[in-house]
Amino acid sequence: MKRRACINLPRFARDEDGATLVEFAVVLSIFIFMIFTLIDFARLGFSNVMAEKATEKAVRMAVVRAPACPDVARVNQRGLIGVVSLDLPNGTSCEARNGLCQDVGVVSCTGTTDNATAAFIWDRVRPLLPNTARPENLRFSYSFDQSLNRVAAAYVPVVTVELVSLRFDFISPLGALADFASNSKGSTLGEGFTFPAMSASLPAETIN
Repeated sequence: MKRRACINLPRFARDEDGATLVEFAVVLSIFIFMIFTLIDFARLGFSNVMAEKATEKAVRMAVVRAPACPDVARVNQRGLIGVVSLDLPNGTSCEARNGLCQDVGVVSCTGTTDNATAAFIWDRVRPLLPNTARPENLRFSYSFDQSLNRVAAAYVPVVTVELVSLRFDFISPLGALADFASNSKGSTLGEGFTFPAMSASLPAETIN
């Protein structure tokens, strides 16, 4: 019996039963990782495109509605030059002289459902955004442009809508799969992604 066991030891050392199964498990884990990665990054690309569309849609609605921010001017007041420029009547383009109209600068605010315009816009762009989006991701700005305005006429700002701090969450466990495939620990892959700020601007048609 002892002699027979000794004779079988070399054969046992060369036995590769089960090696194929191990190789298959390794290849399968890498394959699954690649599939999940492709799916999630396809979602990421699609979400980025839709976020850009949402921004463009939001500004098109913002330019024809009342301001989403408080303290936006309603009428163009005369500036320091305008006060002494009595030869230029109301209705004169603000471009006629520098300082003819008061430069009110930029008024900005964060989206909130407490404002009718912001709430209206949010309801219509929300379906285009990831489920992590909130009204606060919308930022509205109203800036003065003298080429659009006239003395004592209704104020017509350039309206900008920004989408900021928008986060995308991966649904697949990319970090765990990366750890498994590489036999490591602590991968941050798939924890989430914050889109760069994106914006769109248009001149307002009117301020209601």
